Amino acid sequence: MILCCGEALIDMIATPTVTGTEGFVPHPGGALFNTAIALGRLGAPVGLLAGISSDMFGQQLDSALQASHVDTSNVIRSDRPTTLAFVHLRDGHASYSFVDENSAGRMLQPDDMPDQLPAVSALYFGGISLACEPCADAYAALLDRHGQDRAVMLDPNIRPGFIKDQARYRTRLNGMIALADIVKVSDEDLDWIIPGPEPLEDKVPALLQAGPSVVIITKGSKGATGYMASGDQVSIAVQPVTVVDTVGAGDTFNAGVLAALERAGHLTKPALRALPADGLRAALEMGARVAAVTVSRAGANPPWAHEL
Repeated sequence: MILCCGEALIDMIATPTVTGTEGFVPHPGGALFNTAIALGRLGAPVGLLAGISSDMFGQQLDSALQASHVDTSNVIRSDRPTTLAFVHLRDGHASYSFVDENSAGRMLQPDDMPDQLPAVSALYFGGISLACEPCADAYAALLDRHGQDRAVMLDPNIRPGFIKDQARYRTRLNGMIALADIVKVSDEDLDWIIPGPEPLEDKVPALLQAGPSVVIITKGSKGATGYMASGDQVSIAVQPVTVVDTVGAGDTFNAGVLAALERAGHLTKPALRALPADGLRAALEMGARVAAVTVSRAGANPPWAHEL
């Protein structure tokens, strides 16, 4: 089973009311939640490890996970409130305002993390849960405890506004990168991780030398490129679609990559070290297909396998 480790929250999306004014409608979301939902819909064995509230929004998250066949046995429950993300859409692109103080997800501690993960073969980390403390330390501890013998994918999805102590964040993130087998970053993420005027391609070797077997860079409408420790690289184009909004696009891209690798038997540490270029290309193409469906409709609504 692929275990997605990170935030599950409620996206509050502005919607016209019957009076003509705008209200906010709650939709289940969060980067790791979205990836878990997409994996479940693609038929991959998947679970979620997140802090989820017992409040009405937490119940909404639970229902959505069950509907998409996501295992919830590793969910950590509490009576703290659910994180709310108020979504602002402009020309189809989303920005967010978060209400996250003392939330069920943010307040996770290293001691809350499970000692055993018997059914888990791969771990996926990312999103704001890597920046918001104390949960960021909890997820780093989980990776340190369980990442040595499991395939690990990491998507930092860096949002500088969430980083209160840059030195502390960089130290924690660098430690997680060293334990990851796949690191997926946007071009902006890579420029933040490795500052400087050098072209992106010149920064990739330094990231690979830190530990990963594969680095994937997404470049928006310019597609994505995968770089391998062997020196090989592959590039794919985006699928041409009419974009409704970009909510959840990167999350579902990651799900497509993980699903393809899992289905092909490549989602283990040894297999990723020996991954052929064609295997990486197929995974990137699957990620692009899944993301194309998601951006063609409103909200983070990833496709089911039959829709592909």
